Amino acid sequence: MKNFDFDMVVNVYGQSQSPGNEQRDFWSSSSASRKGSRNLAGINSPVVDSLVESIIYAKTQDDLTAACKALDRVLWYGYYVVPNWYLASHRLAYSAQFSMPKTLPLYFNPYQLLYSWWIEPGK
Repeated sequence: MKNFDFDMVVNVYGQSQSPGNEQRDFWSSSSASRKGSRNLAGINSPVVDSLVESIIYAKTQDDLTAACKALDRVLWYGYYVVPNWYLASHRLAYSAQFSMPKTLPLYFNPYQLLYSWWIEPGK
């Protein structure tokens, strides 16, 4: 039986709707050995570097989407990241005294959603 010498870190890689410069700190060779970087896996790959640059300098939405999908595949198949959990919805408990808009925004987090609520008089 082969012994493996590695560490496992549980981490959250928060992403925006439009990935950009932060990808260098997550995945690039330039951050692999830099103390304090977010490249916790120590990824040092010219392919990953090229894809990160493609994301940062994408000129169109289609180019950005293609580069992000390509980076996603490389990270998955390099086993740098093992998805740990995923929820397709937000869990929330609230009181019936609050009212909320009938139509919710397309993108929101639980805190932003709460900012759109109000207390109904008399409830």
